[in-house]
Amino acid sequence: MSANTSIPKNPLLKGSGLPPFADLTPNQVIPAFEQLLAELDQQLTALEANVQPTWNDLVEPLEHLGEKLSWSWGIVNHLMGVKNSPELREAYETVQPQVIQFMNKLGQSQPIYNAFKQLRASDSWQTLESAQQRIVEAAIRDAELSGVGLEGEARERFNAIQMELAELSTKFSNHVLDATKAFSLTLTTKEEVDGLPQSLLSLAAQAARAAGEETATPENGPWRITLDFPSYSPFMQHSTRRDLREKIYTAYITRAASGELDNHPLIERILELRQELANLLGFENFAELSLASKMAPNVEAVEALLEELRSVSYDAATQDLAALKAFAAAKGAAEAENLRHWDLSFWAERQREEKFAFTAEELRPYFPLPQVLAGLFGLVKRLFGITVTPADGQAPVWHENVRYFQIADETGSPIAYFYLDPYSRPAEKRGGAWMDVCINRRKITDNGVTSIRLPVAYLICNQTPPVDGKPSLMTFYEVETLFHEFGHGLHHMLTKVDYSGASGINNVEWDAVELPSQFMENWCYERTTLFSMAQHYETGEPLPEHYYQKLLAARNYMSGSAILRQIHFSSVDIELHSRYRPGGKETAADVRHRVAKTTTVLPPLPEDAFLCAFGHIFEGGYAAGYYSYKWAEVLSADAFAAFEEAGLEDEEAIKATGRRYRDTVLALGGSQHPMQVFQSFRGRQPSTASLLRHNGLLENRGVGV
Repeated sequence: MSANTSIPKNPLLKGSGLPPFADLTPNQVIPAFEQLLAELDQQLTALEANVQPTWNDLVEPLEHLGEKLSWSWGIVNHLMGVKNSPELREAYETVQPQVIQFMNKLGQSQPIYNAFKQLRASDSWQTLESAQQRIVEAAIRDAELSGVGLEGEARERFNAIQMELAELSTKFSNHVLDATKAFSLTLTTKEEVDGLPQSLLSLAAQAARAAGEETATPENGPWRITLDFPSYSPFMQHSTRRDLREKIYTAYITRAASGELDNHPLIERILELRQELANLLGFENFAELSLASKMAPNVEAVEALLEELRSVSYDAATQDLAALKAFAAAKGAAEAENLRHWDLSFWAERQREEKFAFTAEELRPYFPLPQVLAGLFGLVKRLFGITVTPADGQAPVWHENVRYFQIADETGSPIAYFYLDPYSRPAEKRGGAWMDVCINRRKITDNGVTSIRLPVAYLICNQTPPVDGKPSLMTFYEVETLFHEFGHGLHHMLTKVDYSGASGINNVEWDAVELPSQFMENWCYERTTLFSMAQHYETGEPLPEHYYQKLLAARNYMSGSAILRQIHFSSVDIELHSRYRPGGKETAADVRHRVAKTTTVLPPLPEDAFLCAFGHIFEGGYAAGYYSYKWAEVLSADAFAAFEEAGLEDEEAIKATGRRYRDTVLALGGSQHPMQVFQSFRGRQPSTASLLRHNGLLENRGVGV
């Protein structure tokens, strides 16, 4: 940053533009928020005293106020995910209650709520654009869900619950991170690493060196296996040592389930508080409260979709398991009759290799990250007419491996930017992959001059890092994950809405948010896209045709089991948030085991504490909303089917369909209801037929969502 005198001393108070990551330190967090929250409090008081029920006097100043907070708080939240440290945690936990207090005050402001209702009832209502109307409608609904109608003790209790829930979710997340980090297995003999692929040996040796074994090599070890997914998953798939698989599996399913990091009591408390919160707002349970702002009309509609998919996938999953047992028996495996959980990945991988005659590892050399990015960027140019180019050096970054890119439209004008943080860093970065908002698109008027502020996204993955001088060689699953997150990014970046309250993913119903992300995954299998990125990192030779055919053939391998797994998670989530009441005879873990009787074909082990690491519903935003993945997948499969119907070989038709998709699904953001947006693109209501067909499970079924 240049030494400009107008920049405040504390970089967290800059309030706009790209975050100055190079200048940020954890010790700035507390003073920044003390100052910022005091200023915002004064601004809120002034606004409440003079509020007028018009767009310019109500929504604009409110957006300005909200953005100041979300800019600074967004950076701290982002760093908690990608650059976690004890110092940052401490600062975050100190400031979080004050931030929530202010958000509650804002959400429960009676003068502002009344002004929104007056605006909706006023003559000027009809002159507002649909995006503006949706923003006002959402503000009224959100105020009601934030307890604006509560008074006295009820309001105080509501606020105390919000505060405690925020603390609990942070604690839950930290426990999972710490428990994942706390376990490792150091292997020292060739027998212990039998069956492991070269890529994992390299990664495990690198992990051992990082832990102080300076002489560790992929050939001679020692090798350090961790519960971080790029280490855990290939170990479970390839290790021939059943005893070690059991050890690692048991460690994985009991993360954050005992001792100081035990999440069991946190889960019961979170569910108890959510139930109380829902009751305070007049809902029967938390699921009803959660669905009040989603596409799905009620719990019954969610359960109907889950049951439809469960009934189709359960039989398929049962057949999958029987086939796996038969395969293991044919290979002379002693455990064939009694396959345990730690055997499934191993035998599924062996069966897949034999059935389709390739291994996931064989494909890695064909998917180096730079080439995958080239293929991805080529696809979005083809579909949406946008050009992605590197812009490294134009933005400060939080880690040396983070890249920065620009997106330009057909005319060459920049329309958006994004950061990409691709690699796993278990010591400081939480697992999984996500897209987050850095800057929202918005129309800004300054001194009578109106301009558009361009959106910026964070794209975060946790794929295999470059090891031993090779680029990051990706598994096909990691390729799909990158496409998925980029789909979220496109939703944020290609919006045409100029009001930040409805631009990009803002104000999009949660169960529709996964549509653009899951839609992008389909293209990983499309011939043109796949061959544009699948090239050997050393020789440059394209992926041999027989591999492509095998990839297609393997696409629906055990798809019944994969769908049933998602149904299991979704059903547990909806049951815990609708019918379960903490403090009774059952615990949350009991509920999970009960639901598993109809949603798993190999019931979880008694000690399986999966819920203790189920961050989606206990730390993320998926509480009573995990079903959204399947709900949105119905939409995304049906959206991709539009391209199939147009003809994937027909470039002109693909281009026309791509532009229509861009102008509806990606451009309209939260300015219209997602069903309206979907119908604008597809010309009809969605149907589950495309999803079942894509998964090889269609038996003349076709029920709409």
